[in-house]
Amino acid sequence: MKTALFEYVVSISIIKTKIAMIKCFCTLSILTICFFSYAQNNESSTGKTVKQFFTEAGGPGILFSANLDSRFKPNNRMGWGFRAGLGFTLIEEQTQVYQPNQTYYNYKTRSVATLPVGINYLFGKPNSANMLEVGAGFTLLSRRSSILNYNDYKEGNFLGHFDFMYRRQPSDGGFSWRIGFTPIINPDGDIFPFGAIGLGYTFK
Repeated sequence: MKTALFEYVVSISIIKTKIAMIKCFCTLSILTICFFSYAQNNESSTGKTVKQFFTEAGGPGILFSANLDSRFKPNNRMGWGFRAGLGFTLIEEQTQVYQPNQTYYNYKTRSVATLPVGINYLFGKPNSANMLEVGAGFTLLSRRSSILNYNDYKEGNFLGHFDFMYRRQPSDGGFSWRIGFTPIINPDGDIFPFGAIGLGYTFK
C-alpha cells in the first residue's frame, strides 16, 4: 500500500514538472517570436540590425552548434538580443537485457539534435571590441535523453542554460570569438557546470 502511494506521488510530481517545463518552453518560444518580429519590423523601418553568425563547441548546443545572434534594437551593438541555433551531441543509450542466469546492460552511442534558443544582454563600450554577455534560455532535444546527470538516468526533451560569456567583437564587424561559462540545467533540475568557446563573423 505504501509503495503504491509513493509511486502515485512520484508520478504526480513528474507530471507537474513536465507541465511546468512545457509552460516555460511555450512562454520562451512566444517571447522569442515576438521579439524577433519586433526586431524585423524595426530593421525594415529604421535601419540595420547587427547580426552575428558563429559556431560553438560546448554551451547550450552541448557538443557543437551553429548559431545566429542579433540585437533587437537597430544600429546598436549593445543591449538586448537573442540567439538561436542548431547543433548536436552524442549520448550513450542504456538497454537492460534479461537472460535466465544473468541480467546485463547494452550501451549504444547515438546522436541527438539540439536546438538552443536564448535571450541575452551585451555590456560594453560603444567603440570597444570587448563585450560581456549575460543570458538565459533553453535547449530542445530531438529525443528524450539523459544528459549531464549526476546520479540517476532521468530522461527529458529540454535543458535550461545560463550564459556568462566574454566576446571579442570588433565595432566595425568582421571575425569574432567568444569564451565563457554556460551552466546547464539537466532534466533532473540540477545545475551542471559547463563552458563554451566559439568563433564567428559579425555583419553590420
